[in-house]
Amino acid sequence: MKRHADSALVFLALLIATLPATVLAQNGPYDVFPEAKPPYYRVRYPASQKTGELRFAVNYTIWIPKGVKRLRGVVVHQHGCGEGSCKSGLTGAYDLHWQALAKKHGCALLAPSYEQPNGTDCQLWCDPRNGSADAFQRCLTDLGKQSGHPELASVPWAMWGHSGGGHWAGGMVMLYPKRVAAAWLRSGVPLLQPNPDRPNIKPYALPEAALRVPIMCNPGTKEGVTVKTGRFARVWPANEVFFKHVRGNGGLIGVAVDPLSSHECGNQRYMAIPWLDACLSARLPQTAGQPLRLMPTDDAHLTEPTGSKAVPASQYKGDPLNAAWLPNAAIARSWTQYVKDTNVTDTTPPPAPTDVQVDKHMLRWRAEADVESGLAHFIIERNGKFLARVPQEGKNRFGRPIFQNLQYSDTPTQPLVPMQFTDNDPTPGKRHIYRIIAVNTVGLKSKPSANAERVGQGI
Repeated sequence: MKRHADSALVFLALLIATLPATVLAQNGPYDVFPEAKPPYYRVRYPASQKTGELRFAVNYTIWIPKGVKRLRGVVVHQHGCGEGSCKSGLTGAYDLHWQALAKKHGCALLAPSYEQPNGTDCQLWCDPRNGSADAFQRCLTDLGKQSGHPELASVPWAMWGHSGGGHWAGGMVMLYPKRVAAAWLRSGVPLLQPNPDRPNIKPYALPEAALRVPIMCNPGTKEGVTVKTGRFARVWPANEVFFKHVRGNGGLIGVAVDPLSSHECGNQRYMAIPWLDACLSARLPQTAGQPLRLMPTDDAHLTEPTGSKAVPASQYKGDPLNAAWLPNAAIARSWTQYVKDTNVTDTTPPPAPTDVQVDKHMLRWRAEADVESGLAHFIIERNGKFLARVPQEGKNRFGRPIFQNLQYSDTPTQPLVPMQFTDNDPTPGKRHIYRIIAVNTVGLKSKPSANAERVGQGI
């Protein structure tokens, strides 16, 4: 009997040893996330107790655009500190708006989720020198093998980070400046000088190559700009020190103050995505395997860091090394609108929905987001007339209502909102023609989808 029991224990041990890391020791709230089937891929690494390695488990999910033969880069969407923000990273790769940016440039979209327990030191992951830089590069190699895109291990990175994620993304610029195409730092920056108030945070050296990486600091106005007290009042002073150090050395760094928000991400994506779009257009190599191109500066605009008007660099009256840097006139116009009220204009409608399917009472479809303004909702037409709006009422307590809703750290809520609608028309045998129209967050409508037909069935 004992021999059978011992054999069973050995078999169980072998079984556990062969299980993928994604299912081992994954505790709440990090054990609930969308399924990763192609074009999504996922790897998870357990926590390590070895010196210099990552002390927290981490889950990486990546989205690969359909039909891309060779990826040109990776857009990294990095959450902030704390259990809530870390959990929000589990849906980052499923964001339709960020996918639109990645697809436009032939890039993958990657979202980490560090499984930081409550009450632990965020520096153990948001300082990339504590093992997260190595884990990140390891995941690119492993996900490259899994997805059939080995070039993931060597392509450039476009970084977006919130709070501690901004510290991480900025730190990656300092450590790997020749790999980073651009970095948007929302409410968090790395230290370049020791801070006696935070001695546990190690400062970085500022390498010459980092001065050629476009960087945008994006604090909320209630984080020390106009509101000087409260939990996040130190954000702007830290941003200001970082900005002055980088810009004073000639770095291509700007400031875009969110005029409505505190530490939440608000409507920043309507500035961040166009800015990253401009940087990727300028910097990604035209030939695979070549180094990043230098960022053009001939159309650069300058402004006071917390100002509201940008002018061509040649017309700026003050010291240009004290001024915030913007890459071109188009971004300067969007920046002017963003820092006023975040209402960045857009004249481009979203793509038309595709692949509309009707199965009895259920309609399903596919749609891509508008790069500039994302997706707000869909209009369902039946027989040429309005039938429904999906969702009926948009939600997003942190900014413009969008189809997928948003969490504090700029990622979709769970469960993911499906593209489907139930039409319980009771008329037996009646023929119906359906069309779907996408609407972006500034109200522009797509062209209608192709017609989809069903014959009504009684209830």
